[in-house]
Amino acid sequence: MTTTTTVSTAVPSMTFSTEGITAPDLIDVLNGSLTDAQTAYGTDASTDLTTPQGQYAMVETAIVGDKNDQLLAFANMINPDYSSGRFQDAIGQMYFIDRNPATGTTVTATCTGLVDTDIPSGSYAQDTSGYIYYSTADATIGSDGTASVVFTNSSTGPIECAAGTLTTIYQAVTGWSGITNDAAGVLGSEEESRNNFEWRRRQMVTANSKNTIEALYAALLGITDVTDVYVFSNNTTTVISKGSTAVSIPVGTAYIAVYGGDSSDVADAFYNKLNPGCATECSTSNETSYTVTDDTNYTSNYPEYTYYWTVPTTIPVYVNVTLESNDYLPQDLTSSVQSIILEAFNGEDGGTRARIGSTIYAGRYYGGVQDIDQQNINILSIELSTDNSTFSTSLEFGIDEIPTLSSSNITVSLSS
Repeated sequence: MTTTTTVSTAVPSMTFSTEGITAPDLIDVLNGSLTDAQTAYGTDASTDLTTPQGQYAMVETAIVGDKNDQLLAFANMINPDYSSGRFQDAIGQMYFIDRNPATGTTVTATCTGLVDTDIPSGSYAQDTSGYIYYSTADATIGSDGTASVVFTNSSTGPIECAAGTLTTIYQAVTGWSGITNDAAGVLGSEEESRNNFEWRRRQMVTANSKNTIEALYAALLGITDVTDVYVFSNNTTTVISKGSTAVSIPVGTAYIAVYGGDSSDVADAFYNKLNPGCATECSTSNETSYTVTDDTNYTSNYPEYTYYWTVPTTIPVYVNVTLESNDYLPQDLTSSVQSIILEAFNGEDGGTRARIGSTIYAGRYYGGVQDIDQQNINILSIELSTDNSTFSTSLEFGIDEIPTLSSSNITVSLSS
């Protein structure tokens, strides 16, 4: 004969509704556990938490609370706003995108040598710290004896390349005689962070469509070693001057700025995503081009399409931080401030990073600096500059410019 026993508990359970999953307060769980103890031992049983049954109720509350937290965390993992790790990777797969692996620092260098010397993609240079960089696109030394070439560090991670440190040709190319970088590089990163991946996912929702500016933007963002992208289309009947540097965009033309990435990959994105008949030439000083050949749909007389885009000029940013002097400031204050500001500048703190055509504000960095030591740090001012002479609380960059920052450009001073 089978005996059925019904067991009940006063511990409140989690609730499922249109609002999602809701967990009971721990005090309600504890009271429920104590009620269960009195049900088991009798109403005369003490509910004092120092008694054995009180201690058991506290342990049970901790166990239930921990499991509730785990279930809430699991439920949040299906929300793109909160997901991380493999759960976030799975959401990305719904949009056919993968988390970016670690990337190397990207820097624009000036190469010098004989006029008309070709510097092929994949040419190598070395900085003063011994890191090896490779060029991401073919380049030709112009009539002034120079060529602007983008190089990427072969070692991944946020490795600084300060101005004037990429100075050695690592692998000789006939006619190429010198190299230097006038501005710091755009820092690389470790594997794409949760916040950056979610930001890119939002931007790439249209990546699987075609013939729209949004589709092109999304495709460019997904290219290996591309650090940043800016896309704008002039659909009016007049020439448009866009941004603080007044870039002139002709009628019926798409303006595209891309920093980093292989030229063939960039051009392929144009070919596959850009609206047919849309021009791309805007004649900025840093304009580059690449020709795509359609050898898929034809057996001879292959059509060729030449696409143009801008490689943004790297603009160094200088940051002056003035703090009130006192005897209780951390010993590593300067390095801590530099690290915090660099993280914020590159968006590694979960906020917005400095981008092509963006406006950056000094207020963006106050919170991180204050958090170094909330009790002892008093911020008097944080100011920004592009020439290390004239400082202000904000900087605006053109759509053909990308801001860069190195720790050597972050100055920390104390004032009484």
